[in-house]
Amino acid sequence: MKRRLALLALFTAALFAQSTQTFLVVYKPGPKFIAGKPIAAQPLGEHGRYMMSLYQKGILKIAGPFTDDAGGAVMFSAATPADAKSIVEHDPAVINGIFSYDLHPWGLVDWQSRANK
Repeated sequence: MKRRLALLALFTAALFAQSTQTFLVVYKPGPKFIAGKPIAAQPLGEHGRYMMSLYQKGILKIAGPFTDDAGGAVMFSAATPADAKSIVEHDPAVINGIFSYDLHPWGLVDWQSRANK
């Protein structure tokens, strides 16, 4: 039984991995970004809650601000480029003009596997 569950988990993970793509969004200061204030002083509470909701749903993989206060980046999964764009455009920081963004499909390289060859 445990073996069947393990195989089912592997199959499900493989199926999910094939049905989603990885995207990278780079957030930049938008028209309502408060000039002269660091990222920590920007009104980003709703943005943070939105990021947490994406993380809790298994969509967001890694994220964080740039330490030079020039914005931030998020790596996440979506089924299609249109879905990825929708995720970013529903971000309160984008809606409110605090951030603008560049969205890119991202092909990840498994460097650990390459290093072990």
